[in-house]
Amino acid sequence: QVQLVESGGGLGQAGGALNLSCAMTGRTSYGYAMGWFRQAPGKEREFVAAVAWTGNIFYKESVRGRFIISRNNAKSTVSLQMTNLKPEDTAVYYCAAAGLVTTLTQENINAMDYWGKGTLVTVSS
Repeated sequence: QVQLVESGGGLGQAGGALNLSCAMTGRTSYGYAMGWFRQAPGKEREFVAAVAWTGNIFYKESVRGRFIISRNNAKSTVSLQMTNLKPEDTAVYYCAAAGLVTTLTQENINAMDYWGKGTLVTVSS
């Protein structure tokens, strides 16, 4: 059974930093685009960042320059370093993986093959 297991998150302060990590278990992440979505209370799930199997990286504009996504193909993991946090970053963050698309985007959110259970990030002002 393939799973995406997230770790990290928690409570952070505005201007501070938090790290998220996600491990694919049950199979290798070979050929999969991996990344992160988030869902704030009362809002729809939105794309945050992704790294394609080729290594190309994509960010939601509002996190560009503050978040860094990376992947370790040997360990089948993807990480998200979040810095200069803002209260509007508060959300449940979901790891996702897709094998039939080049990368993860808001438009192909329904094409994800796997989702993590989510990890809560709360940023206080």
